[in-house]
Amino acid sequence: MTAPIDKTAIRHAATVIVVRDRMGPDPQILMGQRGAKAAFMPNKVVFPGGAVDPADHDIALATPLPQLCRDRLQQDSDSDLHHALAIAAIRELWEETGLVLGTPGSWPGTPAADWADFAATGYLPAAAGLQFVFRAITPPGRPRRFDARFFRIDADHLVGDLDDFSRASDELSHLQWIPLSQVRTYDLPFITEVVLAEITQNIRDDAPPQSVPFFRNDDEASHFQRLRGVPMGSSD
Repeated sequence: MTAPIDKTAIRHAATVIVVRDRMGPDPQILMGQRGAKAAFMPNKVVFPGGAVDPADHDIALATPLPQLCRDRLQQDSDSDLHHALAIAAIRELWEETGLVLGTPGSWPGTPAADWADFAATGYLPAAAGLQFVFRAITPPGRPRRFDARFFRIDADHLVGDLDDFSRASDELSHLQWIPLSQVRTYDLPFITEVVLAEITQNIRDDAPPQSVPFFRNDDEASHFQRLRGVPMGSSD
């Protein structure tokens, strides 16, 4: 019998791994818990993140993603989504934690509704500090599927009090900075454990990783590949 085809739409998404005290003996990761009634990964402790919204394509960045990140994001992608993914990462971080990744500046015109509160802080979204470090597609058979790009950011790039989550939405509860030495004692999704194992290897490096792991979950098979970021038009 032929297996049924999974018709669940795969949405593009951005996830943010914020690292605090990266050069210390036990760096910390910002995480929160999803609600018990959430359709996707209920009760799991996760990084901030979510799906790309159509309006994310139109929001201006004060500083763009590094070129290497842009090249790697374009690899094995049908379209150039680097700008929208960076905006989605900054927006989701703001919505789910109340923390600002931006640079001082005035918004041109009236900001979109989703960005009104962010704009009121006096900052513009800035992506220069983001590093693209992992990509994963949700396996077939799940209630929701995402093509998620994971970005690492040093907490030093964020604005304000890193322990003040008072402006966060209710999408994540128990927001906290979890030491790497303790993070695997929490109820984590499988892919989160895989990502943590990958980034822990070079968490103190300032330079981007030599390549970005891509955990593919196509309808036929699951496999890893590496995104190295060959510029468009290169013969390499």
